[in-house]
Amino acid sequence: MCRRSSSGLAGCSSRSRSIFLSLPSSCAASPPTPPKHAEISRNCFHLAHTLLIDHAKITIKAGDGGTGCVSFRREKGVPKGGPDGGDGGRGGSIFIEADKNLATLLDFRYKNKYLAKRGEHGLGSRQSGRSGSDIIVKVPCGTVVKDAATGETISDLTEHGQSVRVAKGGRGGKGNQHYATSTDRAPRHFEYGGTGAETELELELKLLADVGLVGFPNAGKSTLISVISAAKPKIADYPFTTLEPNLGIVRYKDFDSFVMADIPGIIEGASEGKGLGLKFLRHIERTKVLAILIPADSPDIKQEYKTLAAELKKFDASLALKPRLVVISKMDVAGENFKLPKFRGLKTVGISSVARTGLDELKDLLWDAVHPKD
Repeated sequence: MCRRSSSGLAGCSSRSRSIFLSLPSSCAASPPTPPKHAEISRNCFHLAHTLLIDHAKITIKAGDGGTGCVSFRREKGVPKGGPDGGDGGRGGSIFIEADKNLATLLDFRYKNKYLAKRGEHGLGSRQSGRSGSDIIVKVPCGTVVKDAATGETISDLTEHGQSVRVAKGGRGGKGNQHYATSTDRAPRHFEYGGTGAETELELELKLLADVGLVGFPNAGKSTLISVISAAKPKIADYPFTTLEPNLGIVRYKDFDSFVMADIPGIIEGASEGKGLGLKFLRHIERTKVLAILIPADSPDIKQEYKTLAAELKKFDASLALKPRLVVISKMDVAGENFKLPKFRGLKTVGISSVARTGLDELKDLLWDAVHPKD
């Protein structure tokens, strides 16, 4: 015997619509030819937001629990069999999991709503309804999951396979088998399933690297990372060639290595939103060491360093506390009388990515900084 209510079937069987969810495949975008002038065009900004999607907002809804069943045992030879209504199934939960095979949040530009399946209703003969399937939403390693309403960090997913439940499915409602008492042998009471959690989340990707390259546009960061690692960033003779962060694995000695990140050039006022640097400064928050690149042909090397250091501190005071070294690039164009400037408390090294000079010394300094001796 089944019972219907105004809000739905509370009985032995039901048909629930199945919802199939899948993440779309990654899409690749080819950058257009950048403008050959110092001014940043709108196309550059659009490209920077397209190639590396490092911020996304998604809406999630866990499945509701199934409703408990009102049923009575009806069997020959068993008079007054009593209530045997089963419980409703649990609603599906939603998890977010880090996946090392992903590198961007681009997928969420095309799909930003996730709805888990509800639990099935309870059945007679004390049969519980089937639980709704959980949904696992995969994101790149280094993704920070935040509550969109409060800004509170829910989880920082840095390891492959690390996951967090972000929406719990509703519990299944109780069937009438639970309501039998000494005074009520044929209860018609049941319980509706619980409501699945619903919320809006912000996903923020921060690249994982040991060394962060920081410098003005055209300081030689992309050229450097291209010659000491397998990374192949776009290199050209105009400002803001780098429109997205580049990661490169730097081989050191025979069996060791470390990861280096090159972010778009920083300009004065970057901490206030000028240029492309602000959008990507978050990617060096996780780095262990900062390498400040300043070209040897800079009009004022020390002033350039002060400007870069000030912008980093304005963006995040903790960046000012990170170990760092100063790298003077483009030594191949320096004059014969050029002398490496000295900075208090910092090591300085001169290199030429074109002439391939000073690179071994740079690797030694970076390795020692990434792996400080006790």
